[in-house]
Amino acid sequence: MHHSRRSLSCLLFIVLLTVGVSPVALAAPKLEQFAVPTDDGLKLALWAREVAKPKGVIVLLHGRTWSALPDFDLQVPGDQRSVMQSLNARGYSAFALDMRGYGKTPRDATGFLTPDRAARDVAQALEWLAKQKKIQRPVLLGWSYGSLVSQLAAQRRPELISALILYGYPRDPAKLVFPADPPEPLRAANTREAAASDFISPQVAPKKMIDAYVAAALAADPVRVDWRNQQAEFQALDPSRVTVPTLLIQGERDPAAPADAQARLFVGLGTSDKQWVVLSGADHAALVEDTHPAFIAAIVAFVSRPVR
Repeated sequence: MHHSRRSLSCLLFIVLLTVGVSPVALAAPKLEQFAVPTDDGLKLALWAREVAKPKGVIVLLHGRTWSALPDFDLQVPGDQRSVMQSLNARGYSAFALDMRGYGKTPRDATGFLTPDRAARDVAQALEWLAKQKKIQRPVLLGWSYGSLVSQLAAQRRPELISALILYGYPRDPAKLVFPADPPEPLRAANTREAAASDFISPQVAPKKMIDAYVAAALAADPVRVDWRNQQAEFQALDPSRVTVPTLLIQGERDPAAPADAQARLFVGLGTSDKQWVVLSGADHAALVEDTHPAFIAAIVAFVSRPVR
């Protein structure tokens, strides 16, 4: 009898240990890289962390200066800051695309990236996911400049996505102004100052995280990508042409996304299925700062919302 009780106690201890261990800690989805062919022969780097039987799939698009991995898979020792891994922990597979000239995707022969080309590349990556991975209509999330490109893709190919998420939207839809085109690609070196420039609020940006981001950003993107035709091609941005369900996320302290401009964007959206979430205390880099859990929670709440 005493032996049986001891065996039962040991079994109960093992069960409790098993329940208490996070699935992510047991088997963290590995980071994979895929090559997505485009209509002009370039291959786009598409990064993935996939879970078995996902609740959904989210495709992530980076901003103006830095590529997918610094933005969406930041590794900070002892501190969870990876958007991809946090989505995995909530049951979602995550993919992140390097646009032309960023990260592991080369520039094309022109040396430039344009809004139309970027939006077309996003659409072709979504088509590749549908054909090669049998992933139909994932959620598309864009950060900063990536939100502009994501909107353009959503306007033109709404059938490829189930929902759109825009964070750090950096333009007022009432006044779309962009830098003039350089005559030739400048290929300017990126700097530590530029890599740290989005971390505005000391309250949510610990030094260890900033140092990790700066190192990852400069390693992935030592040279700044050159854009052209922005003033002409981004004029096609029209919130009323966004017909898919849309989540607008705004950081309370984000200078690139003032509330009045966000309000014009939100009110102008052509879908009635829309939400606007303000992250308290957040600035432009909420996805990797101490506001990371709130950023993830906003995404998961939207994509898992009840729909009719």
